Amino acid sequence: MRAVTVPFFISHQGCPHICVFCDQRTISGSDGALPDSGQILSTIDQWRETAGGRPLEVAFFGGTFTALPHDIQASLLEPLQKLLEDRIVQSIRLSTRPDYIDSDRVVWLAGMGVTTIELGVQSMDDAVLAASGRGHSGADSLYALNCIKNAGLTAGAQLMPGLPMDTPISSLDSLERVISAGADFLRIYPTVVLSGTELERKYLSGEFIPLTLDRGVALCAILLQRSMQAGIPVIRTGLQADSGLNSANIVAGCWHPAFGQLVRSRMYSDLIDQAVAPDEYVTLHCHSTRISDLLGMKKYNLRRQAERGVVMQVLSDPDLEREELRVTVKNSSKIYSIITDLHYSIHEV
Repeated sequence: MRAVTVPFFISHQGCPHICVFCDQRTISGSDGALPDSGQILSTIDQWRETAGGRPLEVAFFGGTFTALPHDIQASLLEPLQKLLEDRIVQSIRLSTRPDYIDSDRVVWLAGMGVTTIELGVQSMDDAVLAASGRGHSGADSLYALNCIKNAGLTAGAQLMPGLPMDTPISSLDSLERVISAGADFLRIYPTVVLSGTELERKYLSGEFIPLTLDRGVALCAILLQRSMQAGIPVIRTGLQADSGLNSANIVAGCWHPAFGQLVRSRMYSDLIDQAVAPDEYVTLHCHSTRISDLLGMKKYNLRRQAERGVVMQVLSDPDLEREELRVTVKNSSKIYSIITDLHYSIHEV
């Protein structure tokens, strides 16, 4: 049974840097105030009432948890110990910077019930990290991932394609390197320019050219497919739209409130391009959960294929895997997978 995540946002708390892209309060929709033990316990009680008997996972998002003073880290984790013992809370996860992780920290966190640590890797290219003001290196990320994995914990990595000095090739290389280092899951957040950041100044002065939405979708389709091929889940693609992140504070860059669907729809459209010749009538079967992705947002894929003279009939088939597509043209039928049968070149992005 999948756990219900009880989120606590500690926006920018503990973080020793302000990266060029960063406006954590906007991203998290939180002022970053740390909850006290009473607030932690009452929040968990509220979530427990609506969880329907599902297990609870407590998550500390934003900021740099392991850069907080040790006594503050303890004050956030100690109220959870009895709940862990009584199995009211199943697990704890947190996010932090790679350069604030070492073996001693991880061992202590594991002893306090932390099971998942998510790292803000962003890039494995040292030139990109320096241009973004990250204050750490790719080697720091490798070391941190190694510490987490050696302790038997689950390791996550956040990547940010499109940072200053980044290229599609370096984005793909960063992905490959965190996969090789043993990351258990990924988040892929294409760079956006937020108002009030150093990146906004660079953008307005012409020093930084952000990814367009179309290029970002094309790049993330390649990154997502590569992750699928490696068997590494991407639990989110694109920053989440909420009251703190919207068109009012996004100046430029690769953002859409349904970015993940745009990426998956692009993959299906590209697969149809490769599998179906122009001016054909084609019947497409997919898993029922993928019909909206196959059609595209506002049926974009239908219209796009119509421009090629392709007429699509889309039907569901419960026997297909979620990423499979049965293509029937005339009397010929073949099953394709966006994981193995979609051919991309990073040089074309």
